[in-house]
Amino acid sequence: MWKRIKFNLLLKMILLMSFVLISCLIVTLFLFTSIFNEAMNKHFGERAMDVAILVAKNDQIIDAFESENPSAVIQPIAETIRELTGASYVVVGNTEDIRYSHHDQDQIGQEMGTSNEDVFLHEQSVIYKGVGVSGAATKAKTPIYNRDDQLIGVSSIGFLYEDIKNKLNNYLTLASQFFIGVLILAIIGMILVARKLKKMFFGLEPEEISYLFKEKEAILESIHDPIIATNSTGHIVSINKKARNIPYFRNINIGDSIKHPQLILELNSVNKEKEITNREIIIDHSVYVMDHSPFLHNDTLLGVVFTLRPVSEIQQLKEDFSKIKVFTENMRSQNHEFLNKLNTIYGLLKLDKTNDAIQLISKEVEYRQDFLAFLIESVRNPMIAACLLGKANRATERKVQLEIDNESELSPLPDTFDEQTLVTIIANVIENAIEAAYKAHYSEGKVNISFTDLGPDIIFDIEDNGKGILPEEEWKIFEEGYTSKESPKNHGLGLAIVKNSLEKLNGNVFITESQLGGARFTITIPKQVI
Repeated sequence: MWKRIKFNLLLKMILLMSFVLISCLIVTLFLFTSIFNEAMNKHFGERAMDVAILVAKNDQIIDAFESENPSAVIQPIAETIRELTGASYVVVGNTEDIRYSHHDQDQIGQEMGTSNEDVFLHEQSVIYKGVGVSGAATKAKTPIYNRDDQLIGVSSIGFLYEDIKNKLNNYLTLASQFFIGVLILAIIGMILVARKLKKMFFGLEPEEISYLFKEKEAILESIHDPIIATNSTGHIVSINKKARNIPYFRNINIGDSIKHPQLILELNSVNKEKEITNREIIIDHSVYVMDHSPFLHNDTLLGVVFTLRPVSEIQQLKEDFSKIKVFTENMRSQNHEFLNKLNTIYGLLKLDKTNDAIQLISKEVEYRQDFLAFLIESVRNPMIAACLLGKANRATERKVQLEIDNESELSPLPDTFDEQTLVTIIANVIENAIEAAYKAHYSEGKVNISFTDLGPDIIFDIEDNGKGILPEEEWKIFEEGYTSKESPKNHGLGLAIVKNSLEKLNGNVFITESQLGGARFTITIPKQVI
């Protein structure tokens, strides 16, 4: 009984699809017949005109008008043209409507059966449908001129409806045979497709498939992270509510193509890598950690699932943890640096260079104390001071000389000011400056920093002695994914984050040539963000 129900369902699908297909073929055949009939009549009319002009331009026919017996010359030529072109008749007449040629020789010398008024009075070429001596036909007439451009006769060519109908029936017979063949193949194909569909659905009934779909939708919506699934061509096939909470995806519908350049880049890279990856991406001025996971069938890519983890959700924990992270990074950098210096001091002591060891220790202690004292006194914001200290240690680790202008000063920021965003901006710009200086000069690299908050704006100047930035690259470097590093993976995001962060704070960045020979970034941010 269960198998019979499934078979009946399959049979109904085949019958329904067959009915739809046959109906479509009948309508198509009817429209094809009407359009083809009109096209054939137009075709034979244009063909008749072409033959009429060919006859009217024939020099032998034109010269024959001045002979004693024009028909003796014109009739054989006209019949030859009729046989070569397939016309039903080729008639040549003079200005008195007397025939010089006709496929029925009894009509030669008789008056032509249709009017030549348009040809003789208006000297026009005409295509029309009419009934003559030979019957209903599609006709074309054109004037014949002698060598002195004087009107001397008319060329009349016709294709009888009966001949056109026979040719049309032949074409329709072939078309009908073609459509019948297509119908038979389509029915066979529908049977095979229906069986294939049944196999693809694992023998499941429509109610079971509907339940599985609803179950998948419920699972997708229960996931806390934004999820977007696309097919292999980049069209969205699924998106959960959490993803729709992101303004960028709010108006996207199922079936739309993805437009975000980073998502498109990831989709294209999946075809090559076919592995789960994660990287940072900027959407609507917010940073997300994105994973993409391909789903395959027999090593064929069917689509990709993108999972986004908003960095903003861990912002509160990040603020609490940021100081610990900075201090940890400082300790790691200092540990690495002090181990090197400790080995140097140990070597000096082993060589009995006590005074040199004492001088090295004094110099290091003095520099650290002066630098920390300067930060404590000049920078009244702990987050920014910690950031600058961390980048100073980072520069020391890279053997790059980082100096902060002694005249720099930063007062406490308003309570409404987004300190974390400012830290993000200066941290990324300083990191880029350190890398540019190190890449260009290694241990001879230099980075100078100055800042002030006099007036309504906070101003940071960060310059290096790197290779600098070409004018045509000044705005390109802020594009997401753009990088000068050899390995672009997970690079090309720092300055893009700077650009978006500046937009959040209504700030600006200006790029000029540094006095050190590299690039100089001037960042201006209003204290009171509108």
